Amino acid sequence: MTFSLANLVYLLQGTLWTVALALLSFVGGGVLGLAVALMRVSRFGALRFAAGTWIQVIQGIPLPVLIFLSYFGLGVTGFDVPALAAAALSIAVNSSAFLGDIWRGCIQAVAKTQWEAADSLALNGFQRMVDVVLPQAIRLAIPATIGFSVQIIKNTSYAVVIGFIELTQSGKIINNALYEPFLIFTIVGLVYFALCSPLSNASRRLEARLRARGA
Repeated sequence: MTFSLANLVYLLQGTLWTVALALLSFVGGGVLGLAVALMRVSRFGALRFAAGTWIQVIQGIPLPVLIFLSYFGLGVTGFDVPALAAAALSIAVNSSAFLGDIWRGCIQAVAKTQWEAADSLALNGFQRMVDVVLPQAIRLAIPATIGFSVQIIKNTSYAVVIGFIELTQSGKIINNALYEPFLIFTIVGLVYFALCSPLSNASRRLEARLRARGA
């Protein structure tokens, strides 16, 4: 048997699941990451400590271990967790630690004069953050966030450890039937490149534009 159109279609189906998993993980990681970032810049020491501990612990646990814990660990407690949900939850939790740290840095990069200006307008903490700080922090965070989304796409390949049929697993299944690893995984790599390269380029362009404006 040789690589056929049907095999290519199967890889493209796996690609669609990769994109779906990446989107779910990015949204979930973004929600958690924003909470972590806001806790990290909170005036309350307990919240800062909790967020810092979360970042340290999650960044210290390999993603495949998180996926195993979500899929098999929750299964032991009686929850029947679908592979997609387990993978999305794990990648979202992993991403939250990194996005939270990225966004914390962007919040703290907003000029001190902006914080002082918000105080001079008698804004409370919530108003200062929502109306003054976050809009500027978001502009700073966009390039790094887009850049990190590339990592999320790559991280979806770890879902292979629980048998979720995304792009990498699709390639493994086809290779088990045809045993043409060089051809098949070259195609898989090219598909990942096609997904990630536009995001990487967009991140670099936005970062260069921000540097030019700051110069």
